[in-house]
Amino acid sequence: MKRAFAPLLLVGLPLLALAACNSGNELSEAESTDVPDALAAPAKGAAVVESEYGTPVKDRVATLGLLNKRNNLTQDLVMKPGESRRVGNVIVKLATCERTLPWENPPETGAFVQVFVEERADVNKPLAWNKVFSGWLFKNSPSLSVVEHPVYDVWVKDCAMKFPGEEESPADAAAASSAAKPAGNPAPASTPSAAPSPQPSAKPSAKPAPAASASPAGPD
Repeated sequence: MKRAFAPLLLVGLPLLALAACNSGNELSEAESTDVPDALAAPAKGAAVVESEYGTPVKDRVATLGLLNKRNNLTQDLVMKPGESRRVGNVIVKLATCERTLPWENPPETGAFVQVFVEERADVNKPLAWNKVFSGWLFKNSPSLSVVEHPVYDVWVKDCAMKFPGEEESPADAAAASSAAKPAGNPAPASTPSAAPSPQPSAKPSAKPAPAASASPAGPD
């Protein structure tokens, strides 16, 4: 009986170890979302240049995609420049985002991002925050710069900013265009038809014959 249980115990040990790893991963996703003070400082090396045409950097809003390859979960991070966001054991920092001018071709949207992951450099070392990426990410040219990490991926989805002359939305543009157009000349009012002139009364076809005068009586 002891020999029969021995293989089962040997098989069960890897399963228990795998379960422990999985439980640890789940707990890491449920950790506090507080960003350490050392990582909350503004990102260094970000080329923040104010444009004289576009929205000021502090008023822009970037949307970044975050993928956890371990569980294939994706979520959007809506952030403002200078903001840091922690999800489990990954921190994403946004320094700035930019969009090309409307008349520039081809159009492009980018963001300067830093990514930190809490992991072990070695099995014998404690957990520590490591910077795994720092640089510009581009929406239309993602291959120019990629976050290379076995678990996490980050990319740019949008940079909300406006340039002078841009409308809030196509509906607003259509409304503004229709409001600018004149209503048009009003249709002329229909003139009343002329009243028919009174017709003269019908004349008698023949004048009445004069009354016959009495002839004088002849002499007897």
